[in-house]
Amino acid sequence: MPVRIYQPAKNAMQSGKGKQDFWYLEFEAEAPRQADPLMGWTSSADTKQQLRLKFDSREKAIAYAEREGLAYSVAGMPPQRMQRKSYSDNFKFGRSQNWTH
Repeated sequence: MPVRIYQPAKNAMQSGKGKQDFWYLEFEAEAPRQADPLMGWTSSADTKQQLRLKFDSREKAIAYAEREGLAYSVAGMPPQRMQRKSYSDNFKFGRSQNWTH
């Protein structure tokens, strides 16, 4: 059963770096989901889709996958955006770019 090891991207509403140090291991779906004919809800008999294991480092997640004999793929690091240091930098004296309204 293939698994995916990744580090989630930071939420758009977060400004700090908290809760970014963890790596997750998720099982990929073995069978597609099916719609229930009566209620219309989607369901699956594969319960491993609901698991998400949390690890302190990428190496620990890889070691777990190898120990359990799981085929794994490691996703790259999420992209980091460059940000200004503070809001007040927009208005400081001697700024290299002009400030306009």
